[in-house]
Amino acid sequence: MIKAYAKSDVGKVRELNEDSYYITQDPLAKVQLFILADGMGGYNGGEIASKTAVLSAKNYIENNFENTQKDKESLIQLVASSMEYANMVVYEKSIEDKNLEGMGTTLEICLIYNNRVFIGHVGDSRIYRIRKDFIRKLTQDHSYVQKLVQEGTITKEEAEHHPKKNMLMKALGCNAFVEPDVMVKGFQKEDILVICSDGLTNMVNIEDINKIVKENFEFAPKELVDLANQNGGVDNITIITIKNL
Repeated sequence: MIKAYAKSDVGKVRELNEDSYYITQDPLAKVQLFILADGMGGYNGGEIASKTAVLSAKNYIENNFENTQKDKESLIQLVASSMEYANMVVYEKSIEDKNLEGMGTTLEICLIYNNRVFIGHVGDSRIYRIRKDFIRKLTQDHSYVQKLVQEGTITKEEAEHHPKKNMLMKALGCNAFVEPDVMVKGFQKEDILVICSDGLTNMVNIEDINKIVKENFEFAPKELVDLANQNGGVDNITIITIKNL
């Protein structure tokens, strides 16, 4: 059985919450689906981009799940197609309305089926898996500083405080086509997934995230939001915790 909890907060500095999320509330539902998006764009573009992306991806998966083969490749393809569809919807909206020009969003999707998690990822929101005492980042940030880390130009530690930390190399809805990262990982009994926007990871270190989620996974989203706000809360903060019971 899957249990999930979520919390989203505007933070201490921003006027609008441009994060959006969706979680399957029914632990026995056929499709166990968890989606998070962190929008960007002037006016209220970010808020519209993230909401549109979450809803489009959710509807696409729910409408097509029944007729999709349940093998690994087919489910990965379903997640990838849902992100490509969401990208198209957000992109078309940004073209139709001058005020929304250039809007975009990150998008994280976790579709859980048969003790596996099928993951789709674009942007710099993150998905972690906690197994026993170990927390592991499953996604690679599509950011300028991550590219510098991969090239060996800067260290991971330097990346944490780099002035261009928030510059994205890839986002959803900014171009007509997007190439999401898609993967499948094991999701065993007692494993926990954490999906979060960078409003959390820029404010709270990974050790604290691991400790708080492990100690009380049900209240962890609220506790982590509180801690991010205590540490400055410079951005919107959204966290989803999911446990395989």
